[in-house]
Amino acid sequence: MKKMMLLGAWLLYALALFAQSRSIKGKVTDENGAPLSGVSIVLKETKAGVQTDEKGVFNLKTGKTGDVTLVISYTGYKVMNVTTDGKTDVNVKLERDQNDLDNVVVIGYGTSKRKDLTGAIASMSSKELMKVPVANASEALTGRLAGVQVTATEGSPDAELKIRVRGGGSITGDNSPLLIVDGFPVTSIADIAPADIESMDVLKDASSTAIYGSRGANGVIIITTKSGKSGKFTVNYNVYGGYRKLAKKLDVLSPYDYAKWQYERALLDNKLSDQYTKYLGNWQDIDLYKEVTPNDWQDQVFGRIGNTFNQNLSMNGGTEKLRYTVSYTHIKDKAIMQMSGFQRDNVNLKLNNRPNNKISIDLAVRYSTTKVDGGGTNEQNEKSSADSRLKYAMIYPTFPVGGLTDADELDDAFNMYHPLVALSDNDRTQRRANINLNGAVSWKITPELQIRTEVGLDDIRTQDDRFYGTTTYYVRNVPTALNQGLPAIELVKSQRQSIRNTNTVSYDFKNILKSKHHLNVLGGQEYIATKQEALTTSVHGFPKTFTFDNALKLSAQGKANSVQNYLYPDDRLFSFFGRANYDFDSKYLVGVTFRADGSSKFSDGHKWGYFPSVAAAWRISSEKFFEKASDWVDDLKLRVSYGTAGNNNIPSGQMVQTFDVNTTTWVNGYNSYWAPSKTMANPDLKWETTVTRNVGLDFTLKGKKLNGTIDFYQNNTKDLLILFPISGVGYDNQYRNMGETRNRGLELTLNWSAIDKKNFGLNFSGNIGFNKNKILSLGQMQNFGAESGWASTEVGTDYWISTGGSVGQMYGYKLDGTGRYEVSDFTGYNSTTGKWILKDGVADASAIVGTVRPGTMKLMNMTKDDNIINTSDKTIIGNANPTHTGGFTINTRVYNFDLSAMFNWSYGNKIYNANKIEYTSTSKYYGRNMITTMAEGSRWTNLLSDGTLSNDPAQLEQMNANTTLWSPYMSRYVFTDWAVEDGSFLRLGTLTVGYNLPAALIRKVKIQNCRFYMTGYNIFCITNYTGFDPEVSTRRKTALTPGVDYSAYPRSRMVVFGLNLSF
Repeated sequence: MKKMMLLGAWLLYALALFAQSRSIKGKVTDENGAPLSGVSIVLKETKAGVQTDEKGVFNLKTGKTGDVTLVISYTGYKVMNVTTDGKTDVNVKLERDQNDLDNVVVIGYGTSKRKDLTGAIASMSSKELMKVPVANASEALTGRLAGVQVTATEGSPDAELKIRVRGGGSITGDNSPLLIVDGFPVTSIADIAPADIESMDVLKDASSTAIYGSRGANGVIIITTKSGKSGKFTVNYNVYGGYRKLAKKLDVLSPYDYAKWQYERALLDNKLSDQYTKYLGNWQDIDLYKEVTPNDWQDQVFGRIGNTFNQNLSMNGGTEKLRYTVSYTHIKDKAIMQMSGFQRDNVNLKLNNRPNNKISIDLAVRYSTTKVDGGGTNEQNEKSSADSRLKYAMIYPTFPVGGLTDADELDDAFNMYHPLVALSDNDRTQRRANINLNGAVSWKITPELQIRTEVGLDDIRTQDDRFYGTTTYYVRNVPTALNQGLPAIELVKSQRQSIRNTNTVSYDFKNILKSKHHLNVLGGQEYIATKQEALTTSVHGFPKTFTFDNALKLSAQGKANSVQNYLYPDDRLFSFFGRANYDFDSKYLVGVTFRADGSSKFSDGHKWGYFPSVAAAWRISSEKFFEKASDWVDDLKLRVSYGTAGNNNIPSGQMVQTFDVNTTTWVNGYNSYWAPSKTMANPDLKWETTVTRNVGLDFTLKGKKLNGTIDFYQNNTKDLLILFPISGVGYDNQYRNMGETRNRGLELTLNWSAIDKKNFGLNFSGNIGFNKNKILSLGQMQNFGAESGWASTEVGTDYWISTGGSVGQMYGYKLDGTGRYEVSDFTGYNSTTGKWILKDGVADASAIVGTVRPGTMKLMNMTKDDNIINTSDKTIIGNANPTHTGGFTINTRVYNFDLSAMFNWSYGNKIYNANKIEYTSTSKYYGRNMITTMAEGSRWTNLLSDGTLSNDPAQLEQMNANTTLWSPYMSRYVFTDWAVEDGSFLRLGTLTVGYNLPAALIRKVKIQNCRFYMTGYNIFCITNYTGFDPEVSTRRKTALTPGVDYSAYPRSRMVVFGLNLSF
């Protein structure tokens, strides 16, 4: 018996040992059967766990008998609970959880799940970014997010992309949003490779932006770049290349029509011999011009076939302790304009080290170089004559004219130079290098308490070399008399360096509060210091034959004019901030934020700004009374917020008077001296503050097929930092706090997954944003004017800023009646004096348009108290602000094929078509061509078939019975409502067709994914605008003059072919 008992005991012990040593083996793969490395496998009953190896295999030892449950989790995939059912071999296929990825939103100094947001935030994921290849991160936002307007100011490869979030509240200041990349504020996101971006989050209301205090008044765009993931080493290679060409040209007068108009103009000027016969021959031979083959100067300047090449190589991987990612991006563009190109190279490295469960160390390094060759964009520099690149291509005669259009002709009377000479005479080479370093250490002292410290450096160095040839305004006006008309160069070397230190402490009360209560708090301190300097060297008087390359290599052949080294006052910001987020059962949510900023831009007493905010949300769908609607509504959340944010976006050093280096020219010599800057100091400046109010509704319908957001907002900006023009005191302007603006708006975003089958999918997403801007106050003033300056001072004030109006109001004359003086406006023609006599009551516009005669432009008399047209008759004739903007995207997939189309639009904005004025008026110059708007049969004419001018009233009426426009014979450019055009448009911005090779095929060669695609850009644009493109704004030196189209680099249409490859 004892032996039997002993044997039984031994068997039980052996079984126990077997049970303790029991193991469960298996393999984890993705949806395509590829192994997943680093997947967490946890035994639910004992919390014991392991991770899969490089082949996706795991071996988990367990002391449990019978069935056990494995909790299998991996970042980006749905968590699975797998019951073993007595098996020891378990193979699992994980499904991606894209909703979970998208629902993680980056907010200030932290993250949040979208369902718990109380503020107005819009987001884009890397998945959306990869659908359309773009070279610039800003381009990816175009038409994608409600309330976010992205405008390409013109069509050059390095063109500025203007971003506005809910309109912006400043009048003369910069309304650009704050840009944050991996926690670091940057001046531009153009240097960020889109393929490196994990997510882009746009914070729009003050409850979201107040954590950034003084910098968040115009919204915040947060970019998070991709980080390494533990597990299998992966390689991604994305490449595309293609070609581009000019999207649209403007028609100009034919050689015959050009010659005929030049003849009529010379007769009207009474200078037939000097202005016509000398260059174009005799009237009797004018029909010969019908046989002349015209030159298309637009083709010669902008008509070359450009090309683009973009490649991105990234590698990432790691373990639970060390994760890494490294990437390289190369972009090279040959632009459509002759002698111009663009190149950018980016390197990005991110490391994350977790030596233990409490410490995390992050390091990020980003380096980029940019090279711009050629004139590029409209440089907004009165010295550079940059506009000549397009202007001369339009007004240059369509055939060579001896003495008038010679390449070396230099005659101010013509003010017209060979288009290709204008290109080489306005040359530029720009080099820019940007390095960004970020490091952070996080210490989780307890599961609830964590501290984090971050340090960073952002360094931008630019070398901008410019060449001014013999035809430029610069060399004919700036150098001394001895050197005028001779080539010159201007070399500018600048550096901008920012350092940042941020320290935060966060605490989660999850182990203190009851289960349904959740509270976490964050507090922090931040210091940011920025310094800038610039070195400018001007060299004049090179030999007349020198090119840009000659001048750079042989600079000693010129005469050094000035060397200016300017060290800008430091910009320092010291801040304290805090945030508390509370929710009860994810049903009632409250967030409170506060930030205090001390800025070196303001003097004592005004240095500190305080920016609080509060937001609350109510998940209505969680209430019992909503249960009846739960059959068709998954989630419904109401949000409200109120808060303040600040703006100190003015140049440093406005508290005290600064001095600039000036140069006085003497006979054969120069004298440099210090002089006060043109901007008068103001020690009383203080913070510009924006108060925002927002009400929003987030909803998701049953099955998550349809979701969206609706937001109503009002932003009031007070104590505006305005650069105000002053006179009579020796200064040009002064920054002042004056006035208040208001932006009200509505935003709607919808996403609809119409079909989601295994081999077929179709979804739509769209957004629309309405914004109304109003100036509530201008301090002690009621209004003031601004000049766009496209025609120097000839047009004068063409924008009007007034209380009750909005920024962007265009100010000019209205046309009266048909827009021209008819014969019936005159009592007759006095052959003795050679003048036409106006009838009583008909206003005389000769002070504005020149000699008044039948066919002259006729302006409306707005004052009605006299019969004279003068500047008092100007009025508001247009507004650059759109009624609404938006976009929509269509995505579909059929088996391995996919298609994506992205549309964007703007409605209700007006465009100031300055090109239209210049290209339809001779002004004080002759010899210029015009666009076909002023073609024969459309313009008023006084020219008879025998080559003489008619002054007979009946004859003129008969000759112009079918013409609709005035005569282009005018003494100056005049801004009228005729040049204000509807800028509304609908554009198919991108269209992509792709094909994924079958997974079963590419797995054989160890490839995870292989996709080929073709993308077209700027496919079509539906618009009534007569210019090159309605998406334009070329006078960007001030925010007061938006929507001007003057000699913009024209847009191109592009097609690329690409490959996405993953190993």
